[in-house]
Amino acid sequence: MSKNLDLVCSIYADWERRDTPDQGAYRGHTGYGRWLKDWGAAWADWTMEPQDYIDAGDQVVVVFLMKATGRDSGVAVERQDAMVARMRNGKIVSLDYYNNKRQALKAAGLEE
Repeated sequence: MSKNLDLVCSIYADWERRDTPDQGAYRGHTGYGRWLKDWGAAWADWTMEPQDYIDAGDQVVVVFLMKATGRDSGVAVERQDAMVARMRNGKIVSLDYYNNKRQALKAAGLEE
């Protein structure tokens, strides 16, 4: 397993009450915290369960099952989404959210 893949896997290992980004750009550690808060505001509860990690050199594709319940509506949502973590010098330099695995693989330059 590559160092990039190891790092991204470790981040998702304890990701029980985390979130997907709302639209917009969030920068740095503070931005990442705001990203989670913005997303979480709409949901009574939610989880992201990693299902697959795909090593793509300086990128790692994370495929996960997102489950959430609307705060006001009570509507339950369950779907497979994905993120692409771009790495540089052992650090994540960007994390982009995609609505499905196919979009993430395309963004990472991979074919399914």
